[in-house]
Amino acid sequence: MAKDLFSSHPPFTPPMSEEDRLFWLRLIRSARVGPTTFHRLMTEHGTARAALDALPAFAQAAGVQDYTPCPPDLAEREIDLARAKGARMLCFGSDAYPSTLASITDAPPVLWCMGQRAPILRPVVALVGARNASSLGTRTARALAEGLGHEGYTVVSGLARGIDAAAHHGSLKTGTIAVMAGGVDVIYPAENALLAAAIADQGLRLSEQPMGMAPQARHFPPRNRIIAGLALAVVVVEAAEKSGSLITARDALEQGREIMAVPGHPVDGRAGGSNRLIREGATLVRHVEDVLEVLQRLQPPKPAQATETVPPDRPGATGLPLDQRILDLLGPSPVAEDQLIRDLALPAAQISPALVMLEMQGSVRRHPGGLVSRA
Repeated sequence: MAKDLFSSHPPFTPPMSEEDRLFWLRLIRSARVGPTTFHRLMTEHGTARAALDALPAFAQAAGVQDYTPCPPDLAEREIDLARAKGARMLCFGSDAYPSTLASITDAPPVLWCMGQRAPILRPVVALVGARNASSLGTRTARALAEGLGHEGYTVVSGLARGIDAAAHHGSLKTGTIAVMAGGVDVIYPAENALLAAAIADQGLRLSEQPMGMAPQARHFPPRNRIIAGLALAVVVVEAAEKSGSLITARDALEQGREIMAVPGHPVDGRAGGSNRLIREGATLVRHVEDVLEVLQRLQPPKPAQATETVPPDRPGATGLPLDQRILDLLGPSPVAEDQLIRDLALPAAQISPALVMLEMQGSVRRHPGGLVSRA
């Protein structure tokens, strides 16, 4: 891989109180402050409050006169609207923030989320493609999403019509994430309203845009970089030569992700972009096994589960001490602590103290998003 997916920006403390969250939101909502500037200011000043105080001078040095940061009441109204809509704020650096997304240079400082937390804790694969997809393309996307879901992967896409919608439908029961171009509460296109409601109920919707923001053309490229940033790999099912899906693929390449594509007929314009990706080195995908083969190179193989009955006098399914069993299950690539608990088939109250001891010994490392790895 071109980059370490689990490295991130210089550390600073995520917001721990409602007042801190208000300062974070004010900073990222201030004019001329995008994610990259936000991270720079936070690294230099340590807190959003200090960064806001320094922002007018920072703007003046950049030639912007009479600069005023986002006022408190504007950020408070957004928080109130989020609370009324049932959205939660997810901030960079918090335990629930996915480590893959945290690794990109312009990681969103604030995400609004609606739905379940579980999908974002599992390994994620992006499925994207044409809005005016063919019947074969939508069936392929749905089959790939179903297959990936059954193998324990969460599928992320952009809730657009066509390939995106097929990917969400195929992974709805196993875990899907919809990244919104506008506010997390604004459904676009309207024809996907029922699907969006189902995702909020069974999966996860998220957006970096303000609550209530109607999507505009300029919002889609930043949305695509989040889709790529969440994923270990991006699979393009159908894409024209000039399409948003190719922007997602380009973002994925820059972020060090794996690119895969489903080939299409040479004279079908909807497949021109995906065919070109394959010609330029993307992995050709015929079925879900092709995707899984690539993903297995990115992650250590899952250890085989013991199935025999364990006699009462044995300390575990393998007869090994718990700390050794934990280390045997872990590798250098982070996995969700919840998955580790399921693999061990033991109560969390028994596993957590052992993890803490291993972490203190330097044998286990914790990562954002509730992930752990062998040090």
